[in-house]
Amino acid sequence: MSDEEERWVPLRNRAEFSDVIPVEQDDGPNPVVPISYKEEFRETMDYFRALYKADERSLRALHLTSIAIEFNPGNYTVWHFRRLVLEALDRDLRSELALTEHIAEGSSKNYQLWHHRRWVAEKLGTSATSEELRFTKKILSIDAKHYHAWSHRQWVLQALGGWEEELDYCNQLLEEDIFNNSAWNQRYFVITRSPFLGGLKPMRESEVCYTINAIASRPENESSWRYLRGLYKDDDSSWVNNPQISSVCLESLKAKTNCVFALSTLLDLISHGFQPNQEFTDAVDALRTSESQPRDIDVAKAACVVLQIFDPLRANYWKWYESRHFQKA
Repeated sequence: MSDEEERWVPLRNRAEFSDVIPVEQDDGPNPVVPISYKEEFRETMDYFRALYKADERSLRALHLTSIAIEFNPGNYTVWHFRRLVLEALDRDLRSELALTEHIAEGSSKNYQLWHHRRWVAEKLGTSATSEELRFTKKILSIDAKHYHAWSHRQWVLQALGGWEEELDYCNQLLEEDIFNNSAWNQRYFVITRSPFLGGLKPMRESEVCYTINAIASRPENESSWRYLRGLYKDDDSSWVNNPQISSVCLESLKAKTNCVFALSTLLDLISHGFQPNQEFTDAVDALRTSESQPRDIDVAKAACVVLQIFDPLRANYWKWYESRHFQKA
């Protein structure tokens, strides 16, 4: 198609389409805002409509869908018809992987492209696993938070396999960028879904250690704090009683910088029954920004007051949280 773009040969002058009567677009008798299409695009769609109307599932129809997709990769009708033609002709679908990769170079966030790619991979089965993981990794190397690539990758793992090296891949991405919330999400997906790791509980101890190290290095990273909490989904008792959790909170508070998530985690622990000791009281008290601020022996209420200062975008939330959870009887 790149050659055709450089030197377009009108379809009406191509022998393979000589018997086709193009069907023009019907915009009605008085279109309010008629679109000024390029001649090449207009002609391509006129010929496509003719073959689509005739339901012609032929090699020339397949070729025409390739041209139409090049002009407009978002045309779902063209993609749909292409799949019908491919099935009718029983074509080797591996060439479709090359087509979608080519289209992705200029339009990687195209829903139709990813839907077509999944359809092809599903048809090819497990023989496509490594290729699909490679393709998504290529997209993610350009845009590490690419929603379509992550969605497709998760589908591949669940439908076609390839779990064996996925946790290592998450490690690699987080080494490159510890703030990559998509990589944290994928990590959680792997430890909870992989058939080789045993699930959340068997992985919890090692994952807690990994996450606490990540928090210690960058305590301002919300993703690692959220991931830590997620490791105790539906198990609040273990969450409250693991001394590693309260310890990383305390160390972050003592550092006196980037402590918003440590404070909110402390509040979450308290709301589930944790009893903070004097060290926590002193650490939170030391975060007060003004001597005129009233002291309160209730460390939870004090944390809410500090958060209203340190987290101004959610100041009203912390004020509500204080009144909702820690209001004196």
